[in-house]
Amino acid sequence: MAGNRLPPSTTGLRVFLAVARLGSTAKAAVAVNLTQSAVSKQIQALEEHLGTTLFERTPQGLKLTEAGSIYNPYAEAAIEQMERGARRLSERAAQGRPIRLHMIAIAGERWLMERFPVFAQAHPEIDVQFTNFVSEEETEEPDIDIGHQSGPLPGRESHYLFGRQVALVAAPSLVERMGGFQRPADIQKMTLLQHFQMPTFWAEFTETHGLRGAVPAHTVRYGYYSVIIRAAMAGLGVALAPRCYVAEELASGALINPLGLGFESATGCWLTFSPNTEHRPGFEALVAWLREEAAIFEAATLAKAANDASAVAASTAPVARQARRGSAS
Repeated sequence: MAGNRLPPSTTGLRVFLAVARLGSTAKAAVAVNLTQSAVSKQIQALEEHLGTTLFERTPQGLKLTEAGSIYNPYAEAAIEQMERGARRLSERAAQGRPIRLHMIAIAGERWLMERFPVFAQAHPEIDVQFTNFVSEEETEEPDIDIGHQSGPLPGRESHYLFGRQVALVAAPSLVERMGGFQRPADIQKMTLLQHFQMPTFWAEFTETHGLRGAVPAHTVRYGYYSVIIRAAMAGLGVALAPRCYVAEELASGALINPLGLGFESATGCWLTFSPNTEHRPGFEALVAWLREEAAIFEAATLAKAANDASAVAASTAPVARQARRGSAS
């Protein structure tokens, strides 16, 4: 039975379709680049395989029998599917494996994910995977890493993205409950919500504001900025956070920046990759786009910080003038 045998060769199917289309073994031989004898042998082998006659000879040439007419669309579908499979494999080989992009969660939440659809639509041929996780036992080395660091890493090409502008933030209710923020030293009355990977923020803040040696009333450490932001909004303490990560909360009033206090940190968010790796197609385009979007994001953060500083200065000026008049009298 034909069903128990191996499927016919693709050559046999192509010959069959050519003869069915052209009605002649001679014409089909030219179309499939075989001799007429080879075409006839392919048709004979296919008919023996199927156990039926596929063509009948007429004055107009070869014509499909009823069995041939039934078989014809299945042969077309088989050839089409194999061609599609071959094209898919060819495309996959041309593209190589996906570009693996690993990044800290907050950078994805507050910066990249809402912007990435623009890149994906412009470059549908570039496959980007946002993880280096494979299984509990192994991980894959990412092609691009986006994370917090204090400068270029040895042996890696490094590009600063954003995040050096750090702000002191707190819930309005907490500031009111603690008696307000009159001067930078008032931070010592507060619980500090600290990211465990950013222990230097406290030292940088106290150095900037002349509080060297000061300590907060209590410190609670967290592993994710998203949790720190939520904790600050809930009034559990004050936080030192990159301004770009809390821009939404500052704009809505869910968090405030007391006295406009902050500093420029040595630590920021950087993009790094190995310069010695053979990069996948689309790698350079992705890196260039990430850097451009980061520059826009950083510029918006700096502009907002400048506006906020001007607003704080304007709001405190009358108080300062009143204090000067009081001291003069």
